[in-house]
Amino acid sequence: MNVRSPLRWAMITALIGCSTVWSFWRPLQLNVEAQQRVTSRKAPKLTIGRLGFRDLNRNGQLDPYEDWRRTTAERTRDLVRRMTLEEKAGAMMHGTLRADGPLGSIGAGTRYDLTAVRGLIDQAKVNSFITRLRGTPRELAEQSNLLQELAEESRLGIPLTISTDPRHHFQYVLGANESGNGFSQWPETLGLAAIGEPALTRRFGDIARQEYRAVGIHMALSPQADLATEPRWSRTVGTFGEDARLTRRMVESYITGFQNGATGLNLGSVITVVKHWVGYGAQPEGFDGHSAYGKYSNFPGRNFSYHIIPFTGAFAAGVAGVMPTYPIPRDVVLHGRRLEQVGAGFSRQLLTEELRGRYGFRGVILSDWAITNDCTGPCVDGLPAGEVPTPAHIGMPWGVEGLTRIERFIKGVEAGLDQFGGVEETSLLVEAVRAGRLTEARLDQSVTRIMRQKFELGLFDNPYVELAKAEALFANRRFISAGRVAQSRAIVLLENRQQILPLRPASTDRPQRLFLYKIDPAVARANGFTVVERLEDADLAILRVVAPFETLHPGYFFGLRQHEGDLRFIDGHPDYEVIKAASAKVPTIVSIYLDRPAILTNVREKSSALLANFGVSDPALFDVLLGRVPPQGRLPFELPSSMDEVRAQAEDRPYDTPHPLYRFGSGLRYRHR
Repeated sequence: MNVRSPLRWAMITALIGCSTVWSFWRPLQLNVEAQQRVTSRKAPKLTIGRLGFRDLNRNGQLDPYEDWRRTTAERTRDLVRRMTLEEKAGAMMHGTLRADGPLGSIGAGTRYDLTAVRGLIDQAKVNSFITRLRGTPRELAEQSNLLQELAEESRLGIPLTISTDPRHHFQYVLGANESGNGFSQWPETLGLAAIGEPALTRRFGDIARQEYRAVGIHMALSPQADLATEPRWSRTVGTFGEDARLTRRMVESYITGFQNGATGLNLGSVITVVKHWVGYGAQPEGFDGHSAYGKYSNFPGRNFSYHIIPFTGAFAAGVAGVMPTYPIPRDVVLHGRRLEQVGAGFSRQLLTEELRGRYGFRGVILSDWAITNDCTGPCVDGLPAGEVPTPAHIGMPWGVEGLTRIERFIKGVEAGLDQFGGVEETSLLVEAVRAGRLTEARLDQSVTRIMRQKFELGLFDNPYVELAKAEALFANRRFISAGRVAQSRAIVLLENRQQILPLRPASTDRPQRLFLYKIDPAVARANGFTVVERLEDADLAILRVVAPFETLHPGYFFGLRQHEGDLRFIDGHPDYEVIKAASAKVPTIVSIYLDRPAILTNVREKSSALLANFGVSDPALFDVLLGRVPPQGRLPFELPSSMDEVRAQAEDRPYDTPHPLYRFGSGLRYRHR
């Protein structure tokens, strides 16, 4: 048809008109959405026409960083230009929110110490903090809003970024994860790996994202992309297991869920900080890098590059943060050069040359906690028997013990760090710049990255959360149900002799009287069983046990809390004694919680059914026992057959014991009856 025909011309004109209208309407729509978000509690508001803005610096005029109509780059550039040297140094600290109670100095309590926090904001100029607070969703939301009010009263009104260790799983270990009060309950990340479905892991991240933001948490100090290639390692529980490619898929999905997509941060995102770059997990005897006796990682199998693979999934997902590892990678040669024998937070090779250069990472590099602290006396040697270590004994300056604190800050910045975790020593960075040992321009690079993320999350326009929305979100039955089903699906069925599972309690030819160990009797009764207290009266025993461990270093703060040592069930172990007693009298079902691998050689022979779980509630366990949710998990690591084989394997290689009792990927299914 001729383009000059009246009909065709009318159609073209209409299309152009629609496009023109949309080009005007879309920015207007975005502005309306931004306008609706703008909230001030302490700072005055400015009105320009019909639009409202926060006058964060109280100068009576709209400055570029306060103007939500401008680009993030423009706002960030203007803000950094206005910041003093002290404020820039404060922004490069990731401090600890103080709380009430005996562990208030490390933030473990139920209420914030607002006086102490105000001092950190006003004097130290810190505006990024970890929270370890416990409480209901409403309580957490209320406390977060009080913090943001304090921040809004600061000179430039810079909002706080609040981070947390994982809160959605079962284990609670200080320094690794936090109490999950009110959050939907999911299996450990090992359980997500056991299920092995990226879509489910992304769904978990998406739910966790919404729950975090509802209570005012903006940053997840997770996921762990570390590989659990050493079976005795005490941090295994936070990983996705020992296979690099499985972990890569899980890490990418996890981050995509938390960050609300894979195209960068947005208003609904939670910043993720993938950790620990790189090689953590290859720990001699499994001793952890939090303590002086675990400050080296070993690579006898020359397999360092294998430990990098999972991080490429994080980069593909646009991860916003990276946390370097504590340990020194012993004698590793990378691209023909031996790595400097320092922890990764002080390694220019690992941070600037590899992470920023080779892999193109442009986000924030946040150090692990307390790497600039001293480690002397009890930190090195531990306390005598009977004395309890405290947070005052924490320090991880591995490889730079001989430097002063200011020299450690300088070396960290020169290596490529943007923020220092767990410390608030702003004055040392200020002193380094004024002495000409660091340039303010270098600090500007880090502060720009940190502030840009606050703008991308919308915190400069509204850092507050709505209490009613927090309560409503945490009552979301879909979220609760999704977590419970995942707990069940993650269970790995290792043995099922004579197809004893699934149980049928109502049937006259199946056991109905149960002896229980570490299981709530009310849950069993609710599922149609009779619970007895003596084995002699039982038809069947159902036992919950945990992977064996030793406390080999009670004189160290983390050594007292971490699971180390032997993986075997031995005579005298309370759980093993119950297994022996029960299996001698009745068919026995054993469900073992694996926070790291266990040697089950002498447990397998005593079990009619043997299940591995990675965090499961009693109701979710009975869903599996009764077949309502069949177990679908596959082992995310191998289970060795002996400690001799564990001691002989290479710390940096996956599934390398010669005769594992259960191989990586093992897992049975129920047969149809």
